[in-house]
Amino acid sequence: MTVSIERSNLIGALCAFTAALCFSLNDVAIKFVSNDYALHQVVFLRALVGIPTFLILVMPFFGGFRVFRTRRPLAHAARGLCVVFANSFLFLGLAALPIADAVAIFFVSPLVITVFSVIFLRERVGPRRWAAIAVGFVGVLLIAKPGTSAFQLASIFPMIAASLYAVMHIIARRIGDTESAATMAIYSQSCFLFVSAAIGLSIGDGKLADLAPADLDFLLRSWAPVDPADIPIFLLLGLSGLAGVLFISQAYRLSEAAFAAPFEYISMPMAILWGVTVFGTWPDAVAWAGIALILGSGLYLVWRESRKGTHVAEGPVRR
Repeated sequence: MTVSIERSNLIGALCAFTAALCFSLNDVAIKFVSNDYALHQVVFLRALVGIPTFLILVMPFFGGFRVFRTRRPLAHAARGLCVVFANSFLFLGLAALPIADAVAIFFVSPLVITVFSVIFLRERVGPRRWAAIAVGFVGVLLIAKPGTSAFQLASIFPMIAASLYAVMHIIARRIGDTESAATMAIYSQSCFLFVSAAIGLSIGDGKLADLAPADLDFLLRSWAPVDPADIPIFLLLGLSGLAGVLFISQAYRLSEAAFAAPFEYISMPMAILWGVTVFGTWPDAVAWAGIALILGSGLYLVWRESRKGTHVAEGPVRR
């Protein structure tokens, strides 16, 4: 029995590690195309790749068209909107900030999940975990540098994304007893497609682009013809996003959350690596301190909650 649990934990950890790599590739691809295309166009094309891939390669292994059956359509719609706008705010942050800074701020998601668990699920959090949450938010302040000339509006975007992911996580916990990961994935992908199409039809001509600050240019610029050279990047976006969702869902299905969650944090060193090798950016000393505080507080929450036997605050899963 023990061997079986250990084997399941190891497989789950490998899935979490693979998911983190997939999401990291997704992040760097988003930043790579953010200078040439509108955000809603990128999200639309990403879903346009992800949905057919799911229908052809994934759905047959999850009961075929039964994945569309649901008892909670309104909950899926609410969760899907949270996922869409969380991704959008994260992508806005990735476009404007050094990739390591954006990813580090987004890693407050486990802290926000813990706070929201108290508010919405009436869970109890002790003084040590509140202290860890406070330390994590101090890390955000160190990276964002509010009140200084280095502060950027875009620093807020990954924080908004983390908050929306926390809401999404709460909804997922509420419906997880009746809804499969595959069902949640297909409805999320569908929301990406329909919401980005609707936004594109509304403002995809770029009529608002001249009225917004530079940090919102990625959101409000007009749609552009896709350069054939960028097609592999959009394929990477769709495939890595879908694979990441499936692998992370499998990770928490097979493994204890306390065992799998730390492996998601591989996204942080990967973000630093991409920043250095692809975009020529390196965190300064203050940003390093902020990154350390955010990651340390998140990992402490995972460890502390696993010891107490309570629900573990997972990493920033993008389901």
